[in-house]
Amino acid sequence: MHLSCLYLHIINSAYNSELYNTVVQNEKEWYKMPRIRTVHSKVYATPRRPYEKERLDQELKLIGVYGLRNKREVWRVKYSLAHIRKLARELLTLEEKDPRRLFEGNALLRRLVLIGVLREEQMKLDYVLGLRVEDFLERRLQTQVFKKGLAKSIHHARVMILQRHIRVRRQVVNVPSFIVRLDSEKHIELSLRSPYGTGRPGRVKRKNQKKGAADEDGGDDDE
Repeated sequence: MHLSCLYLHIINSAYNSELYNTVVQNEKEWYKMPRIRTVHSKVYATPRRPYEKERLDQELKLIGVYGLRNKREVWRVKYSLAHIRKLARELLTLEEKDPRRLFEGNALLRRLVLIGVLREEQMKLDYVLGLRVEDFLERRLQTQVFKKGLAKSIHHARVMILQRHIRVRRQVVNVPSFIVRLDSEKHIELSLRSPYGTGRPGRVKRKNQKKGAADEDGGDDDE
């Protein structure tokens, strides 16, 4: 190859390489994921008066009775209850034959009956205004596990759920605040893999079994 041709070939290769690097760099910048700002909806509301003795005593009692972790769990239930009652009040202001009241009201009442907060004979919007925080806390999986006798205490029930010892139907649930439906209440059982049930023994039990087997072997050797 002639020297001039070789020189031009080198120049073109260098130019193409630089152009390729520029294109790749631009593609990398183009493929960068943009920063997406997510807007999360509120799940609880803090009290307007932070130092109200009656409310503080009530929240502390609820935490102790239902084994809650903190007051945010109480505020979360109160926020949901306030939203439900607000919707019921809005529907009560409408006419009884109003399409919105018939559609949304029946949907709300069916949902509350389904989760066991209301009874079937209470399918009226007036009963929704009389709901309490305790009605929803009673339907938590943690409370139901304790009431069914699967745990020694309400706090033990929370530990068992978090350690995946509890299942609802065929699904293992590790959320203590899981709302149990009426038709799923009788299907709360120990997990198939739980050492409390038919699963593999736990670490301490396996260790004790191994130690007991070793002691028996030692006793046989002495004889």
